[in-house]
Amino acid sequence: MLSGLVALLITGSVFFLALVVMGVLSKAFEQYQERYIVKSMNDLSDMFLFIDPRQMLVLNVASMALLGLFSYFVINPLVCIGATIFGFFLPMLLVKHYRKKRIKKFNHQLVDALQAMANAFKAGLTFQQATEQIAKDSYPPLQQEFGLFTKEVKLGVPMEEALNNMARRVGSDDMDLVAVSTTISRQLGGNMAEMFETLSGTIRERFRLEGKIEALVAQGKLQGWVVSAMPLILGVVLNYMRPDLMQPMLDHWFGYVLVAAIIVMEILGVIIIRRITNIDI
Repeated sequence: MLSGLVALLITGSVFFLALVVMGVLSKAFEQYQERYIVKSMNDLSDMFLFIDPRQMLVLNVASMALLGLFSYFVINPLVCIGATIFGFFLPMLLVKHYRKKRIKKFNHQLVDALQAMANAFKAGLTFQQATEQIAKDSYPPLQQEFGLFTKEVKLGVPMEEALNNMARRVGSDDMDLVAVSTTISRQLGGNMAEMFETLSGTIRERFRLEGKIEALVAQGKLQGWVVSAMPLILGVVLNYMRPDLMQPMLDHWFGYVLVAAIIVMEILGVIIIRRITNIDI
């Protein structure tokens, strides 16, 4: 009788604990969808890449499982934990990296587009005609953004609102400057050709300064990567030359703590060096 009552209490406790855990996991999953999945989908749609949210979630799980299993069978269980966590966020990191590359490419195309628009104004074209010509003659991503801009204007969206929509989609500071300058110039009746020539020259000069700064800090970045890679390379070399000295460290909890501390300090060192060498203009 007593044993049956104890078994019943244990079963009930496990059941209610499972309900609590499921509730916590469900809430965490909803927050993950709101913070990461939705943001990634918005970034992809702004880049004219349309993917179903379920496909993005499946991609995250597949990346997590692939990196986790690879690390478990090839390296060791400790690395498997870190690789699994990294694999879960890897697709979102790739989306962020691709968005940065797209913005950089858009900014370089924007310089020539502004000069072409200035020439179009000198030839007597209107603003809408100039943007349509840019959309026809350019390449993605500039072609996509200006093409959507012209379609919005033809559908009745005010030109200032369409410009602000394009600046929001692109996420470029240069495009924000162009949108604000164009809106003010249209409202005050300024010289559009001269304004676009000035903007083109300003952005081109900023690119020149950024290239000069990147050349000056390239040595510091390379030194940072070399110094950061030295402990890892030294550990691999020692493991190859004297595995009897390295193996005890990987068979004891103190060795795992030491490796974890090394990895954390390596990451902090890379972050600090990148912040020092990252000069924003």
